[in-house]
Parts: sequence; structure tokens; C-alpha cells
Amino acid sequence: MSNRVVCREASHAGSWYSASGSQLNAQLEGWLSQAQSTIRPARAIIAPHAGYTYCGACAAHAYKQVDPSITRRVFILGPSHHVPLSRCALSPADIYRTPLYDLRIDQKVYADLWKTGLFERMSLQTDEDEHSIEMHLPYTAKAMESHKDEFSIVPVLVGALSESKEQEYGKLLSKYLADPSNLFIISSDFCHWGQRFRYTYYDESQGEIYRSIEHLDKMGMGIIEQLDPMSFTNYLKKYRNTICGRHPIGVLLNAVAELRKSGLEMNFTFLNYAQSSQCRNWQDSSLARHTRNILPVPPSSVGLKWHQLLSPFSSREWYSSFC
Repeated sequence: MSNRVVCREASHAGSWYSASGSQLNAQLEGWLSQAQSTIRPARAIIAPHAGYTYCGACAAHAYKQVDPSITRRVFILGPSHHVPLSRCALSPADIYRTPLYDLRIDQKVYADLWKTGLFERMSLQTDEDEHSIEMHLPYTAKAMESHKDEFSIVPVLVGALSESKEQEYGKLLSKYLADPSNLFIISSDFCHWGQRFRYTYYDESQGEIYRSIEHLDKMGMGIIEQLDPMSFTNYLKKYRNTICGRHPIGVLLNAVAELRKSGLEMNFTFLNYAQSSQCRNWQDSSLARHTRNILPVPPSSVGLKWHQLLSPFSSREWYSSFC
């Protein structure tokens, strides 16, 4: 058996974000300095995966809530943009490279997940082509830099899951979400609007197109705040909103639903929202982003309570397809 260490290169460095470690570090520090640490520590965050020019400042609101002193394992759930998947997939790599420092995959957790028979193994090429997980690696490295030798990552590529599969994966991952030393990062943008995304939903009663997009997204955010997977599924069926991370979000909601069965109460609060551009005609396009955080507070007489904090996604960017 080979002991060769497999490394996933930072394939989007130099295009989607800076390949210079010093420059990237300065940019991340600048964005984080503008965000407030309101409620820590975060147990889970939802944050965008666009180029940092478009969403770097927005993602900082989520990563500001991460407490590196207690986080020992970071799960990163990202949607598959390039290959068809009906399940979830694990990386063949041992190390994920970033311009800041290398991140180590938790092979013990990977082995446990693999034993369930629910996961596929993606190729290294597929892994390096995909951006939804990679765009969270530099921010993860920055947020955890004070304890960089004390944590590992668990990247999971999420396919186009059925409702029953979202429930199955949510149940499986719920035990990890319950552990306060674990952090979950859910990679997602919100509405991809415009002809290039083949999505032009418009509610004229909201006024300008960009206001209709905002109304649609905030409707979805309000439903996510309810922490009800079925309501979110019904919303997607009704409006077909092009939320590219809808399946990772569905897995998270189902994990939370599983934990609530054991008496854990959670709250979800929206913080901020933004769009990359304000669409005013049918030739325009935009991508909406937000960030959210799930944060625990001390136990009470009714059990452990969690608080979730929503913060913004920047907005639309240059995808050739939304999913």
C-alpha cells in the first residue's frame, strides 16, 4: 500500500483570489477588520463561494464568528458544479493547499464516513476543478491561524440529493454538528438571476427587478430561519430559486432537525444581504449572497440552546451556470 501524500493544489488561486500569501492575508485581515464579532462561537456558518472580489467582504461577517480556541475540526459542505452526483463525495487528497498554509484532511472521520457506504470518492481532477469548497479554504486558514496545527478539515462535495437523501445525510452528520469542537461551513450563494442563468422570475408588485430578487431571497431566508427542511423544500419547488447550495443547506437543516428531536432548541437570525448588481432590465444579471452562523449559548433548564446568526452574501458573479 502506498504511503504517498496526495495534495490538492489551490487551483483557483491567481484567478478567483490572490495566489500571493502576503497579499491574500492582507485582504482577509482587511475584510475581517470591518466585520463585527457579535455572537461566538459559531457552530455552523453559511457563506458564499464567489471570487473574493465579489464576496470577500461579505464572507468576513460569518468567519468573524469562528472561535479557533475551541474548533478542532471543520466540515466544509459544497455543491458540485461540474460533475453529476446523486450522493455525496469525499476527496482523494490528504492535504489541501492554500497560499497561507496547508490544511490537513481528517482521515479518521473520512474512514468513518466511508464505512457507511453513503459516499463516493471523487477524482483529484474533479476536486481541483470545483470551487465551492476551495473558496472557503483561505478564510478557514485565516480564521484558524492561531491554532493552525490543532485542527483538521472534512471536505464533502454534495450532489443533487433527493429529499430522502438530504434527510439521510443530515441524520448521519448530526452527531458531528452536536460536538462543540466541530464547525460546519455550508457553501452557497443565493439567487442567480438573468438570462445567462436561465432564471428570470419577476414579481412586478415589488417594483424594480432587483427588489423582486431581494424579496424572493429574503422569503427563502425567512423559511430557513424556521429550521424546517420541508418548508425550504416546498419553497424551492414553488419558486425554483437558483440557490446553488440548496442541497448542502438541506443537509444542514435536516441535521438540525435531528438534533431538535433530542431537545436541542435553535434560533436562526438574518444579519445582512447584498447583490452584486441591481438588475433593472432583462439584459442584466446578478448573484445574491448572504452569510449565516449557528451559535450555541449556555444550556438552560430545557436543554442546550443554540443561536443562529445570518449575515450577508455579496452578490452575483460570473458563473457560466448556477449549479
